[in-house]
Amino acid sequence: MEYKVSENIKNTYSAVTAQSDVKKALEFAKEDEKNDIEQLIEMTLIEAPTFHEHKRAQYMAARYKELGLENVTIDKDLVVSGVRKGVGGGPTVVVDGHMDTVFPEGTVKEVRREGDYLYAPGVGDDTAALAMELGILRALNAGGVKTKGDIIFTATPREEGIGMLGGMRDFMNGHHEEVDCLVAIDGGRMSGITYQATGMRTVEVTFHGKDGHAAGMFGKISNSLNAAARAVAKIAEIRVPEDPWTIFCVSNFHAGNDAGIHAIAGTTVIKYNIRSNSEEELAKLDDEIGRCIQEACDEEQARWGKDAITWERKYLATAPAGTQDVECSLCQAMYHVCEEYDTDPQFGFGGCTNASYGIAHGIPSICIGRQFVPRGMNIGSTAHQLNENMYIKDYYKCVQMGMLVTLMMTGTPETPSAL
Repeated sequence: MEYKVSENIKNTYSAVTAQSDVKKALEFAKEDEKNDIEQLIEMTLIEAPTFHEHKRAQYMAARYKELGLENVTIDKDLVVSGVRKGVGGGPTVVVDGHMDTVFPEGTVKEVRREGDYLYAPGVGDDTAALAMELGILRALNAGGVKTKGDIIFTATPREEGIGMLGGMRDFMNGHHEEVDCLVAIDGGRMSGITYQATGMRTVEVTFHGKDGHAAGMFGKISNSLNAAARAVAKIAEIRVPEDPWTIFCVSNFHAGNDAGIHAIAGTTVIKYNIRSNSEEELAKLDDEIGRCIQEACDEEQARWGKDAITWERKYLATAPAGTQDVECSLCQAMYHVCEEYDTDPQFGFGGCTNASYGIAHGIPSICIGRQFVPRGMNIGSTAHQLNENMYIKDYYKCVQMGMLVTLMMTGTPETPSAL
C-alpha cells in the first residue's frame, strides 16, 4: 500500500538525530556491537522455558540495576521492570522483550557462530530482544541522553504457547494507566511492523459418557468418542471470513489407551485453537463451535436412543483482538526510521504479540523485529526450530532503530514527543 509519513514525524526524526547527545549514543551503539553479541550469547545459555524463566529474570534484573534503572523489581508474576526517569512533561513509553523460549530445559548445549549467524535454540526468539534492550540502555547512558517521558524497560515471562502473552497481560493490567506507548521487540526483521492484535483462544473440550466393554456394551450406551468425532467433522465445515482474517484448528484428539483397546471410552478430549483480527468474529466462531459440539452430542444420543453425552469447555489461554490506526504517530515513526535505515518497512497483517495488550487498552503499541535486514535481502524464519538462527550483521542498527523510535515517542528536552 502507499504510505505517507507526515512532515511532523520527519521533522521530529531530524531534530532527534541532530542532537549531539543522541549522535554520541548512536556512535556508541555501533562501537558496542561486540558487547551486544556477547551478551546475546550469554543469555541464550540461560535457558528459560515458559513458566521457568526465574534464572533469566534474575539476570535481567541485575543488568537493569547495573545500567542505572530505578525501581527495578521482579514482581509476583515474574515480570522484570525498571524505569529510566525522564525530566518530566513527556509520555511514558514501555520497551519490552519476552524472556521465555519454546524449548525445554537441557535443549541448549552451545551457541555456534558461523559467519553472520548465531545458531542455538532460542537465540532469536526472544533472547535477542533482551540484548537489544540492554544495548539501548548502554547507548542512552553513554550519550547522556535525557528524555521528557519515562522509559519503562520490561522483560516479561509467559509469552509463548499456553503462556499466551501472560506476562505482558499481567503487567498492563496493573500499569496501563501510567503507560502512554508500548514498543514490543519480538519478530524477525526490524522492518516488520505489527500494529494489529490477533485474538486467540486455545480451548479444551471434554466429552463425558459411560464406559464399558466394546462388545458387551455395544448399542447399550452412547460413545463419547463418537460424539467428539461427529463434532470435529462439523467444525471442519465451518466457514470463516477472509477479512477480518479468521482461522480455526482442531489440534488434539484423545480418548482411551492401548490397555483398554477393547473398551468404550467414557471420556474424550479435543483441543482447538481459533484466531481472528476481530474480537466479534472470534466470539462468533467460538459460539458456532459450541453449537457444533452440542449438535454432535445430541446426534450421538439419538443414534443409540440411550444416555446423553455431556460436555464442558475449558479455556487454556486467551489473547485479545484489536487494531489501531495504521497512520498513528507510532506507526509512522517506526516506518520512517526503517526508511532512513534503508530497510523495507512493511506492516504485518495481524499478530499475537505482547503489543496486543497495549492495543487492547487503547494504547499506541507496535511490535518490531530484532534483525537488521537491508532492503532487497531475504532471510527465512527459523524461530521455534532446533536449528534456530539469528542474523547478526549490523546488529547495532537494531539497537539504534529501537532507541530512535523510543526517543521520538518520549520526547527530549530539545524536541517534543511525536505522540
